[in-house]
Amino acid sequence: MSIAEFQSLPRTGAHLCSGSGKLSGMSDDLLFLVAAAAGLAICYKFWQWAMDARETAYRIARETCSRAVVQLLDETVAFSGFRLTRDERGVRRILRSYTFDYTRDGYERCSGFIVLSGTRIEAVGLAEDLR
Repeated sequence: MSIAEFQSLPRTGAHLCSGSGKLSGMSDDLLFLVAAAAGLAICYKFWQWAMDARETAYRIARETCSRAVVQLLDETVAFSGFRLTRDERGVRRILRSYTFDYTRDGYERCSGFIVLSGTRIEAVGLAEDLR
């Protein structure tokens, strides 16, 4: 393309948005990529919140077992479920429940639980020996 041909092209840019040019399909692809990137970012943020809550639950389980002079087994907590609830101000919150195992004597396995709202403790409990 010569300079004269380039200068003779319309300067309004309307030919690019007519739907029959090369850029009409590219804008849909670009929109899809932006939406996919946003979706992945949101999924990553939810995953990160879940991992933060799990780490908090593990720390609480370790501290609870230490205070009760029992041994935390498996060095982990297991996610057992979640539910929606409202706090004292009426704001919806997700309550996450975690369970963990511990032993008092090294032979019998007992279960404990932790309920978190975000990273805030709602409830912690150790099961009594069932005999």
